[in-house]
Amino acid sequence: MKKQNYAVPLMLVFTLFFLWAISSNLLPTMIRQLMKTCELNTFEASFTETAYWLAYFIFPIPIAMFMKRYSYKAGIVFGLLLAAFGGLLFFPAAMLKEYWAYLCIFFIIATGMCFLETAANPYVTALGDPATAPRRLNLAQSFNGLGAFISAMFLSKLILSGTHYTRETLPADYAGGWEAYIQTETDAMKMPYLVLAMLLIVIAVVFVFSKLPKIGDEEHKAAAGSKLIDFGVMRRSHLRWGVIAQFFYNGGQTAINSLFLVYCCTYVGLPEDEATTYFGLYMLAFLLGRWIGTGLMVKFRPQDMLLGYALLNVVLCGVVIGFGGMVGLYAMLGISFFMSIMYPTQFSLALKGLGDQTKSGSAFLVMAIVGNACLPQLTAYLMHVNEQLYYAAYIIPLICFAFCAYYGWKGYKVVD
Repeated sequence: MKKQNYAVPLMLVFTLFFLWAISSNLLPTMIRQLMKTCELNTFEASFTETAYWLAYFIFPIPIAMFMKRYSYKAGIVFGLLLAAFGGLLFFPAAMLKEYWAYLCIFFIIATGMCFLETAANPYVTALGDPATAPRRLNLAQSFNGLGAFISAMFLSKLILSGTHYTRETLPADYAGGWEAYIQTETDAMKMPYLVLAMLLIVIAVVFVFSKLPKIGDEEHKAAAGSKLIDFGVMRRSHLRWGVIAQFFYNGGQTAINSLFLVYCCTYVGLPEDEATTYFGLYMLAFLLGRWIGTGLMVKFRPQDMLLGYALLNVVLCGVVIGFGGMVGLYAMLGISFFMSIMYPTQFSLALKGLGDQTKSGSAFLVMAIVGNACLPQLTAYLMHVNEQLYYAAYIIPLICFAFCAYYGWKGYKVVD
C-alpha cells in the first residue's frame, strides 16, 4: 500500500486512542464515586487503579503472541468486544453494590483496552516514515487527550452528584434513607459505561469490515517454530531503558490523575462540581500539550523535548510539595501540559530500529504500565497516613519524572 493510502487506516486507529482514554480517564471519577458508594478511604479506593492497570502487566505478552499468530486487526476487534462486555457488567454490579465486583469489571475492561494499546501504538509508528514516527504517535495520542478531556469535563459531571453524605451526615428527611442514597449514587455509574459499551461495539463492527494494511512481520507468515514473543529484544538498551521510563512515567501520571479529584475535594475543600471543572481544565491542558508538542516536533528533536518537559515537571512537583492547596492545584495544570508528549515520545523512541521485534518490544512497553498499579497506591498511602502533610506525597511523581528526564538525556540512544 502506498503512503498516501495510509490516511484511512490511521484515522481508524486514531479512534482507538480516543476510546481507551475515555475508559482510563473515568477512573479518577470512579475512585471518588466508589469512596461514597462503597464507603472507602483514599487508600482503599486507589485499588481501583490497581485492578485496572494490573491487566496491562499480565496480558501484553499473550496479546502480542495472539497478534503475531493472527493479526493486529484480530486483536483490535477482540479487544473492543471484550471491553464492551465489561462495560455492560455495570448493570449487574449495580445490584450487587460490592467493591470487589467493580474491581473485576475494571480488570475486564482494561484487558480489552490492553489489546487496543498493544496493537495501536506500534501500528501507528509503522504506518509511514520512521523518521516522523514520534510526531505521528503524538498526533495519534492527541485523540487520547481529547478522550481524557471529555471524560474529565463532561462524563465526570454525569456521575458525581455534588453530594457526599455519610451515614452520620445524611439528612433525616432524605427520601428512602441511606439505601436510597447509595442506590442513586450507584445508578449514576451505569449510563456512561453503557454508552461506552455501545460505542465500542459499533467501532468493532467498522473494523470487521475495514481493510487494514499489513506491516512488518505481518507481511509474511512466521516460519514454523518461530518465536511468538522474543524476550531477546530486551537486550536492546534503548528499549530496556524505555520500559523503565514508561514504568515511572505511567506511575507518576496516574498518581496525579487518579488523586486529582480527591486532592480537590478532600484536601483543598472544593465542591464536586467545581472540582470536576478543574479536572476538565487539567485534561484540556493535557490535550493542548499534545497538539502543541506535536507541532513543536517539526523543529525540535523528540528526545530534547522529552528532557525539557520532564525537568519542568520535576520543578512543578516541587511546587506542589512546597505549597499544596490551590497553588499545588494550579501547578498540576502545568504538570498535565508537560506530561502530554512523554508517553508517546518514549514509546516511539524505544521502538526505533526493532524491525520484526516491534510487537515484542511493544508488549514489554505496554507491560510497563503496571507502574499505574503500584505507584499511585504508594502516593495515596502517603496522603492517607499523614493528612496534614498530604502534599509531601507528590515526591513520588517527582522521582518518576526524573527517570523520564534521564531517558530523554541518555537512555533513548540506540547503542546495540
